[in-house]
Formats: sequence, structure tokens, C-alpha cells
Amino acid sequence: MTQQVPELFDFVKAQAADHRALRLGAERFLLDRVSDDLVDRLAPVLREFEVALDFGTPFGAFGKALCTARKIETLESQSNTPGSRALQLPDTGLPPEHYGLILSGMLMHRINDLPGLLIQLRRALKPDGLMMAAFPGGDTLSELRDVLIRAESEITGAAGLRVFPMIDVRAAGQLLQRSGFALPVADSEKLMVRYSDLFALIRDLRAMGATAAPLVRPGQPGLTRAILLRAAELYAMHYADADGRIRATFEVIWISGWAPHASQQKPLKPGSAKMRLDDALRQIEQGKKS
Repeated sequence: MTQQVPELFDFVKAQAADHRALRLGAERFLLDRVSDDLVDRLAPVLREFEVALDFGTPFGAFGKALCTARKIETLESQSNTPGSRALQLPDTGLPPEHYGLILSGMLMHRINDLPGLLIQLRRALKPDGLMMAAFPGGDTLSELRDVLIRAESEITGAAGLRVFPMIDVRAAGQLLQRSGFALPVADSEKLMVRYSDLFALIRDLRAMGATAAPLVRPGQPGLTRAILLRAAELYAMHYADADGRIRATFEVIWISGWAPHASQQKPLKPGSAKMRLDDALRQIEQGKKS
């Protein structure tokens, strides 16, 4: 029996949120930051990539950053505008074993079937091809999540899902392994952004297309003015600096993995070590004493 993929995000609502962001004048500071980081992370990879794909990054930002840093013979881009970021997966339509490099920025946190997407990206890589992606992680907007839950619980006696559900770095690494990537790596970094108040933060989130509007939440009532005003008070009480400005955490998870190839390093088979771990540690300790 095929396992049903939970529908967390509504494609139509996600498109509407993205189009609203464009009308507001898309806010790109987070996208620009991770695009700069991408160049730094790719710098140690010395090989040439003849065919690369920017998969789903808003405005094709990862592909553009890549081209400023190194020569790419062919760069393809799929869904490079915010209005089409919430791709209707699982079918990506990508050709098998075609790309030497696949990049994806600020997309994977809003995909219903992320394991399915990762499997398709791995299949689209040539053997020994590289996939690298960045997306918001579990600690993103932790302060906002906290004050909304407190405010809504105070006023209504219950609290709904108001912030995107996002995975943590450990789960991201496990997904890479499950998807068949070799040499998987997952890490994260946090960016602290300060705002004058909660409503300035919400304006930025709307201009990123990053509000919770695309979430599927049957029957859940919208946020009332009373809840938002109380949340703003709680935010100022618990997450403000001495100058009165509030803090907002943005965690970016980076994942990378390679399509399997015979030339890659392989872990040793269990029992193949030439020395017991206890003996190796004992030798190290004796070396420190001598």
C-alpha cells in the first residue's frame, strides 16, 4: 500500500501569498544572505560542473550567485519566480542522471513530500554529482511562535498552528540518507534580525511570502486583532533588547549530498579495523603522558 503524503501546504494559497509578496515589493535580505553563503560553501569544491540546475530558488538567485563565482557551461532554472515556488510534487519532470550540480534555495521548507523531492533530485544527478540546498529550519521564528501560542491561549483558551512546521538539522541529515545520497552533510546557522515591533516583522514575512497563509488548517479561525495586540505586548516583554527593538531568529539549514559513485570513499565494514578502540585510546593516553 502506498503511504499517503500529509498535505501541509495548499498550492493555490501558496501562490497567492507569493503574488502578494511581489505586489508588496519582495523582501530579499534573507535570500541574498544565503546566496552569498552558497558561494562560500561551494568554494572548496574544485571540480567543474558542465550542467547545473537551480531548482526552485526565488528569482533564480542561487544560479545567479553560482555564475558570478565560477564558469558554468549550461545553467538551467526551474520555477525561478516566487509565484511558482510551491511546486506541485511529486513529479518534477527532471531528466535522470543529467546534472552535475543541483542547487535549491529557500524552497524545501514548503514541500509536502520532501523525501520524494530529494529522491528525484538524487536521480537527476549524474553519478558523483552534487546537490546542495538551504531552507529555514526548526528554530526559525521561535519567538513569534511562542508569543502567538501564549496570546491565543490567554484569549481563546486554545492555540492553533500559526507558524510553518519546519524540520531540524538532525532530521534533515536523516532525510538525505533515506533518499540515497552518498557523503551526506547537514548543518545550520542562525541569523538574528531586529525589528521595531511585531507588526514590522509581520510586514517583512508577508513581503517574503513567508506567512502561514499556505498552511492547510481546516476550520481554524483567523488571528484576531486582540490576539495580535496581546502577542505584540508579550513579544516586547520577553524578546526585546534594551533599546526596545525585538529579536527574530532565522535558522538556515544547509544540506548537501552526492549521487553515489564507485570512486567515493566508503565506510569500513564492521570488524575490519586493525586495532581495537580501547587499545587505540590507550596508546593516545600513553603518548600524552610520555
